[in-house]
Amino acid sequence: MESRCKPLRKRTSGILMHISSLPSQYGIGDFGKEAYNFADFLEKAGQENWQILPLGVTGFGDSPYQCFSAFAGNPYFIDLEEFIELNYLTPDEIKNEDLGENENYVDYGKLYIGKYKLLRIAYDRAKDSIKNELDLFYQKNKYWLREFALFMSLKDEFNGQSWLNWPIEFRQFDSKEIIDFEKNSSDRIYFWIFTQYYFEKQWHKLKNYVNSKGIKIIGDLPIYVSEDSSDVWAHPYNFNLDENLIPKTVAGVPPDDFTSKGQLWGNPIYNWNKMEEDGYKFWVDRIRHSFNMFDTLRIDHFRGFESYWEVPYGSEDAVNGKWVKGPGIKLFKKIKEELGDLDIIAEDLGYQTEEVIKLIEDTGFPGMKILQFAFDPYGDSENLPHNLIRNATFYTGTHDNKTVKDWFDTAPLEEKEFAVKYLKLDEKEGYSWGLIRGVWSSGAYLAVCQMQDFLNLGQEARMNTPATLGNNWKWRIDKSMLTDELAAAIKDLTKTYRRE
Repeated sequence: MESRCKPLRKRTSGILMHISSLPSQYGIGDFGKEAYNFADFLEKAGQENWQILPLGVTGFGDSPYQCFSAFAGNPYFIDLEEFIELNYLTPDEIKNEDLGENENYVDYGKLYIGKYKLLRIAYDRAKDSIKNELDLFYQKNKYWLREFALFMSLKDEFNGQSWLNWPIEFRQFDSKEIIDFEKNSSDRIYFWIFTQYYFEKQWHKLKNYVNSKGIKIIGDLPIYVSEDSSDVWAHPYNFNLDENLIPKTVAGVPPDDFTSKGQLWGNPIYNWNKMEEDGYKFWVDRIRHSFNMFDTLRIDHFRGFESYWEVPYGSEDAVNGKWVKGPGIKLFKKIKEELGDLDIIAEDLGYQTEEVIKLIEDTGFPGMKILQFAFDPYGDSENLPHNLIRNATFYTGTHDNKTVKDWFDTAPLEEKEFAVKYLKLDEKEGYSWGLIRGVWSSGAYLAVCQMQDFLNLGQEARMNTPATLGNNWKWRIDKSMLTDELAAAIKDLTKTYRRE
């Protein structure tokens, strides 16, 4: 995968909004009719890309970047309307469950209790009639689904505890006790197969609809997997664990201008030497699965493949870590050898070294730039529109940033004045729209904006504040905001800057 000249990519644009943020009467955005309506809105707005966050099964903290499996989909996104049509659920049964009353925010605590209760009712009514379909789906996906369904069933057995707190005989994957549990718990296990069957069935139906409108879906792949996941439990040799299966070191990023103590993510570190021995099978399988789900893939924290920050397990923060070399280009040569050329976006934000820059160049993947980071009044930032190369993706901000309205309201005065001067911002156009114009007018082949920015929403609509817990991943859009007037304005901007 040597550096080479590539054909110029088509100028295009898209909107970033996660499935959870869609309107819905069932507590969280899902794969139901409002997802199809949003696809219609994107088409009216002249957009060719819908970017979402990871679709995995969320656990403590509700982060889509900390999931119980690198492969499984989140049952929260299953459309319950289909179960009403199939007589697996009644409207009254759904109405009687409290899935959260606030249509603008997700209440994950209520959702966890209520939606899983409804899914289990639906499974009990469906299981006999769709047994053959479930069996076929299981056999096709057994390479990841067996361990996931077993893991979640055991998690239920042990009251939701992390697998590291299970009895020792159940921490050893494929022990006699686990084999016995599997034989005696087929109904429990098939519930989780059922959730994955309907997740994938509904997702592919939605994706086909989106694609039929000339719109690609940009998925998101976290570089790491959660400590409490079926991946670590079933494949401990792929991770840097001690003899008691406890991580020796965990992932994070060092202190920077935004976090004085860095970010301690807590994910186990990969045993890259071991992974290389089997041809990076986990990664090849994971990337293949991702491209079965999405058209384009953003890989989070891409710089971690060149060097990653590892911190001793049990640390309270990420200060006392060190940089360690990752697999580098070897991994991506293997992925290309197995899967061919892939449409990947490398999330390369943060501190860049010559080695990271070279890795990006060698892969040929476009990196990312963020307009909110551009306005150093005394320097020539690489995030300023005039410095962007064609092979780049340009964002007003990502899910980890403030909305542009919140950024403009809170930015240091000198940065704000520079932004106004550079982009000729004024109140008539609106500061948020002026910043969006700065991204759309750039030379980057792909321009992306959060839906919140088009709506000029502030702090209340922020998706995530890194290194915090408790108030993230909750924002949801009011469907009345998705007007034809807004779509027309987005389309006009897109047409002006030749991103159609």
